[in-house]
Amino acid sequence: MAQESKPALGWAARDASGLLSPYSFSRRVQKEDDVTIRVLFCGICHTDLHVAKNEWGNAMYPIVPGHEIVGVVTGVGRGVRGFKAGDRVGVGSFVGSCRACESCVKGYENNCPALLLTCNGVDCDGATTQGGFADVLVVNQDYVLRVPEGLPPAGAAPLLCAGVTVYSPMVQYGLNAPGMLLGVVGLGGLGHMAVKFGKAFGMTVTVISSSPRKRAEAVERLGADNFLVRHDAEEMKAAAGTMDGIIDTVSAGHQLLPLLELLKPMGQMVLVGVPTEPMVLPASAIVTGGKRLAGSGVGSVRDCQAMLDFAGEHGIAADVEVVKMEYVNTAMERLERNDVRYRFVIDVAGSIGCAAV
Repeated sequence: MAQESKPALGWAARDASGLLSPYSFSRRVQKEDDVTIRVLFCGICHTDLHVAKNEWGNAMYPIVPGHEIVGVVTGVGRGVRGFKAGDRVGVGSFVGSCRACESCVKGYENNCPALLLTCNGVDCDGATTQGGFADVLVVNQDYVLRVPEGLPPAGAAPLLCAGVTVYSPMVQYGLNAPGMLLGVVGLGGLGHMAVKFGKAFGMTVTVISSSPRKRAEAVERLGADNFLVRHDAEEMKAAAGTMDGIIDTVSAGHQLLPLLELLKPMGQMVLVGVPTEPMVLPASAIVTGGKRLAGSGVGSVRDCQAMLDFAGEHGIAADVEVVKMEYVNTAMERLERNDVRYRFVIDVAGSIGCAAV
């Protein structure tokens, strides 16, 4: 007997206004290597805002956003190994890759040129992928992650994007050694996670912000060791040449030179924010002192699982504001104004009109 597709209820954007409203659709038929997931919580990322409003010019409406997903397994295909009904799991930014390119073979499928995004991607059957602002998800087992039981599910959801986006380059570029001095530029969804991971690694962490008002938040609540105001020339001069590495999370346009001057010789700076305007980089800023500048996006499945395990061991979760699905449009408006500390997370399973059946 042929299996039927899975009815799903989510909230979708239908045009460049980005306004979301209830949307009924179907998930694909569960294959032998698929996992079916009841969505519990889904974080709201700036990427969701960009995609919903077609700010990158590639929107395929209707779009159900969401790629910071935590849920519970409700079914598995016959070929699935390692997952069973009742397991708490997560799904991040992508749900497929080619598996054959050099990046995939080496375990860096996040760099695959055929990466299949969790939402607004094109699946193998030609259908548009729909994300986690919905009650059910069907995903290939190789792109499903285990979420440690000790983590609060709402606080764990942003780890699937914001968490791994900072954790992965910290590990890849060796910015995770105890005693190292780490600078974190920006104290938003990504930045507050970088502070938490840095402290858990045993590093001395300095937050670098354009807002002096965030000093108490950074030091007293999040545990940063130091705080610099980016536009305070005296503070920046006093800290020049002191940092082993910097994670730059800022997505608005800003100057790189003053940040690079904070690095020690041979220091490493990694950009994880993506400003829309080109950034100016004088060659002398990195040639002098042999400093290095790199970029990093989301991590691989392997990185993401390692990050979740590390977070579980150290009790690291995102600071979140949990909202119902009916509040999603207001949350998106507030997100556009950066009016959130530090991540909105939708209580999908507990929302009216989008509760699992």
